[in-house]
Amino acid sequence: MSLSVKDRVYAAAEEISAERRPTVSTVRAAAGVSNADATRYLKEWNEERQAAGGQVAATPPLLLEAAARLAGASWAEAVSQANERHAAVEALWAQERRDKDEEISELVADLDAANAEKDVTATAHAEEVARLQEQHAGLERRVAELGQQLEDALNVQRATAAEAADSARAAAIAEARAATLEQAHNALLARISPETGITDK
Repeated sequence: MSLSVKDRVYAAAEEISAERRPTVSTVRAAAGVSNADATRYLKEWNEERQAAGGQVAATPPLLLEAAARLAGASWAEAVSQANERHAAVEALWAQERRDKDEEISELVADLDAANAEKDVTATAHAEEVARLQEQHAGLERRVAELGQQLEDALNVQRATAAEAADSARAAAIAEARAATLEQAHNALLARISPETGITDK
């Protein structure tokens, strides 16, 4: 069972008083307590000792030695337990640190992979854009060529239509002239036939 702070101060004061007068600094060092606790409980120890008169001096040395050994054993046990707890906490902290470092490494690797994928995607996108721009330029050139061909074909069509209209007009004129000539010829034949006495059989 661990001793209380007061018990440790009292035990240290008893042990030191066997050789010399205990002070705050010597009791604090021997008991492993704070300066305030050493001051407070050493004062109480002195007051109780004075109140007890010579009883402290009459305390058997064996009892004092046993109390000192008990205090030392208790203190050693407390230190051992504290060291064990410290080691356990330190091991847990080290494991948590390793886990965090591993997690950070994984996050960094994921970030690097994402950046690399983004770079590859950006490069592929740029190449695709360049290809599409080149294809678009080719299509624009082809459209311009087809437009020129269409314009040329329309010009030829218009010229052909004009020539056909001219031919149709010429044909109509020729047909009219032929009809006129035929009428004149028939009229001439009609005038000639009575005078020659030629009759139709």
